[in-house]
Amino acid sequence: MQQLSGQDAMFLHAELKGLPQHIGGVSIYDPSSAPGGRPGFAAIHDMLQSRLHLSPIFRRKLAPVPFGLGQPYWTEDTHFDLEYHLRHIALPKPGDWRQLCILAARLHAVPLARDKPLWEMYVIEGLDGVEGLPPGCFALLLKVHHAAMDGATGARFMGIVHDRSPEPAPAPPAPPWIVEKPSPLGMLGRAYLDAWRLPGKLWHLASDAVPTALRLRRGYAEHRFEHLGKLPRTRFQGPISPHRVVEAREFDFGKIRAMKNAAPGATVNDVMLAIVSGGLRRYLDARGELPAQSLAAGCPIDVRSDSERASGGNMVGFMGLSLCSHIADPRERLLAIHRKSVEAKDYAQALGPRIALDITDLIPGSVLGVALRAAAVTGLAESSVVMNTVVTNVPGPPFAQYLCGAELIRNFCLGPLFPNVGLFHVVYSTVQHGEGTISLSFTACRQMLPDPEFYARCLQEAFDELAKALLPAAARKRTAARRKRGAGA
Repeated sequence: MQQLSGQDAMFLHAELKGLPQHIGGVSIYDPSSAPGGRPGFAAIHDMLQSRLHLSPIFRRKLAPVPFGLGQPYWTEDTHFDLEYHLRHIALPKPGDWRQLCILAARLHAVPLARDKPLWEMYVIEGLDGVEGLPPGCFALLLKVHHAAMDGATGARFMGIVHDRSPEPAPAPPAPPWIVEKPSPLGMLGRAYLDAWRLPGKLWHLASDAVPTALRLRRGYAEHRFEHLGKLPRTRFQGPISPHRVVEAREFDFGKIRAMKNAAPGATVNDVMLAIVSGGLRRYLDARGELPAQSLAAGCPIDVRSDSERASGGNMVGFMGLSLCSHIADPRERLLAIHRKSVEAKDYAQALGPRIALDITDLIPGSVLGVALRAAAVTGLAESSVVMNTVVTNVPGPPFAQYLCGAELIRNFCLGPLFPNVGLFHVVYSTVQHGEGTISLSFTACRQMLPDPEFYARCLQEAFDELAKALLPAAARKRTAARRKRGAGA
């Protein structure tokens, strides 16, 4: 029996009306590689059935502490029914990309049932109208509550249901299924002991406050980072509706890498942030809503140590940085974003990347839940702008993956929305031997972003604009280098 950490439970308490807190993704498969032809729904069902013991996420559900006096526990669901969690649907004809995005948005908008294991999986057929796909492709949409895993944990979870070759590997034998049922009295007893440990945790956090303040003061004095200042309010700030839209664009990793190399010091993540910044700039400008000051993004970061890589749940810090959306020139915008990224990393290091974990472990779940609901009811959650959007980076596996023999050929991720933040971006990379693709997907409140196809075009145009500004310069540098080597010979 395992108790949720403070950060895991935070995503449960943050799940207000219209704000389900699950993550997920849509994976598209080419069945032509499957031995014996297309894998049927029964084959996928049987594969999952044989691998349920490989991850605790599959069969465990929540067990709340009486009166909310402690964080809930995970307990095995003795009435687990795979048929409930694995579902089979199809797109209506013609089965195009827009229909797939609409279906994904509708499924993603529905909260997960709290009395069952917190995941659902949908096999989606009828994708014959999606441009660029081989015939017979199908998709898999996954929903898992953020309380159960973050992006890093999700990447390992997907490895359980996939193989590295078209020939599915047999699952190792399942050990005896031991179900430990938590007793209300036992949970109350542990909550009582945790309350006695609270002063020690507070003292530990307080003892770090002075060194943290000195590091921050030194950083500001040395101009290694600066305050973001008052952030502008955009259409993506305000009450969040229960309805969602999703879209995605896929970019060639080689071009992204070439753009990164053409901007001194820049990273691939800087380039993707520049594309998001350019897309937001185009979208808001087309509506006469582009603020004079820069927008800012919240960027989750994995704070696991090497010894914690195999741990589940959430271990996430948060980094806020300027998107430099007030800069019109795409190359200058990318260079400015790189400088701001370096500043944001220095600030996060000075603050302490694990401070979010420490604070959430100190706040009782019942107190946090009441505070969040009160902030939503009173409008306090929308009173100040902490960030305009979220951009998170989820690295995919550096090898091919197969589901019952069908090759995974395209993937995009789905994220949750937060109070006063109605737009969430996910960067997902699939790179093998230096080649591959990077998908940029977004989840948004439908009332705030009623035209996802247009915003997706804005992101594509931002990519094209950045490539035009950077790649010719990179080509000239390569030509000059070749000439220099030739002259030296």
